Amino acid sequence: MALWTYLRPASSSQEPPKVTPAVPYVGHLLGMLFYGGRYLKQLGLRQKHTPIFTLPMPGSRMYVVTDPLLAATVQRSKALSFSPIIPEVTKRVLGLDKATVAIAQMHLDPGPWQTRGFLADIQDLVAKRMKPGEDLNILSRNAVFALKLHLDKEQAYLTQQQPCKEVDLLEWVRHIVTLATASHFYGNRNPVSQDPELERAFWDFDHGVGMLLVNIWPSITAPKAYQGRERLVAALANYLEEGYWKEGASPLVQERIKTALFHGWKLREVARSELSFLFAGIVNVTTTTFWILLQIYADADLLCRVRAEIEGVMTLKWCDRETIKTGRKSSISAVEVARSSSGFECPTLSAVYQECLRLGSDNNSIRVVKEDTLLADKWFLTKGSIVQIAGGVMHADSSLWGDNVAGFHPERFLQSNNATSNEKSTAKQNGFRAFGGGKTLCPGRYFAMNQIQAFAIMVLLQFDLKPLSGDRIRVPKKNDRVLPVHILEPEEPVRARLQLRSAWDITLDVRVVFGGE
Repeated sequence: MALWTYLRPASSSQEPPKVTPAVPYVGHLLGMLFYGGRYLKQLGLRQKHTPIFTLPMPGSRMYVVTDPLLAATVQRSKALSFSPIIPEVTKRVLGLDKATVAIAQMHLDPGPWQTRGFLADIQDLVAKRMKPGEDLNILSRNAVFALKLHLDKEQAYLTQQQPCKEVDLLEWVRHIVTLATASHFYGNRNPVSQDPELERAFWDFDHGVGMLLVNIWPSITAPKAYQGRERLVAALANYLEEGYWKEGASPLVQERIKTALFHGWKLREVARSELSFLFAGIVNVTTTTFWILLQIYADADLLCRVRAEIEGVMTLKWCDRETIKTGRKSSISAVEVARSSSGFECPTLSAVYQECLRLGSDNNSIRVVKEDTLLADKWFLTKGSIVQIAGGVMHADSSLWGDNVAGFHPERFLQSNNATSNEKSTAKQNGFRAFGGGKTLCPGRYFAMNQIQAFAIMVLLQFDLKPLSGDRIRVPKKNDRVLPVHILEPEEPVRARLQLRSAWDITLDVRVVFGGE
């Protein structure tokens, strides 16, 4: 009780209502440790009577925002910022040294005429390169062609070796996306392509990010993640030291590296930064594509609808096996597989994409309170406290998404079903948190959309996925008892039989046109 009294910060009568933990002092921390993202989500769903509430924590406060309109106010407030959190998070997850963290902490939120630090420069660089336009188009095309090369290998195997093979769908998608992403970002000399063991090291690192973030003797508490990270960093450092990045890496990666060196980063620390970029480029693309393919293949009617839409916007040339034997190749020319953020030529596939993001993303956008502030002229927030915008709560809010909120219903994202009041429409827009929001809105969201949907299109056109037993593939629940740092994975593996479509052999001639605004 003395410890509790001494460490708790002063409160205000205008502070958001407190949710007292069952176990005094450390109850909420224990809940998040043992139940992961599920704890905060269920807590938020039980507090729907208030748009924001307070979780007392040791020596601090955590404010949880569950209302989309209040979330928009949080994002506009200059007294709340994500930037101060970044150096500490990257230090823990990536293992940055003190000198590099000190550089990252400089000039975090500069004004228009103030000196800019590393983080501000790197954020502007990525946002500029990945906004709709020619740079994004080139990056997207290179990514899709890299994916296509790996799918060509799968097609050749099924054509020449055996007619079908059993796959773990998530593992299959992981393998293709990991190799393709490393290739189109870092060129043919990228470390992952040179050493196949690094692919497993990457996913060991990914699955231990939560414990690395806790940062309590990580080499002991998260040995596989720690060792995987260090192996990847050593390989990336060698790649940089050999100078392979100067010719083989994409222009975006080259500029990232030059920016870090300009700000005084050592090359080995730059390797740690590039691991974070590789992580951002691989993990969400992998898991989102997995859920899209699974949901479509699990529903025969949905599969037919999506394929019909895809084929409707493409020039198709089909032929049977005898035609191929005579030397004339069949082809599907993907004249246009993705558009800008303003629209997509395959509305059902686009709706599936958004619904998979809604169901699979329980992420929380975080801000630190830089000074005592009165949010929305009503809620007092204490300096030094943490604000979490609970995306998982908003994605499960039946007042936004309907009574069938827990189920997979892509129809909710089709334009014909979106005739709602302006206020509710605004709430739904702010309540869709898959890419965050405000200043921290993911700059790679357009690139991710292009890559994921194009990859899904190529798979759906070329392959069938059949259940090992029964009439349909079963869709497992998501594993929400982990820290929701990215799209959540399934609770159990999905094994199925991969084969070429029906009686056709198909060669994709992908001429991708990514229309910019």
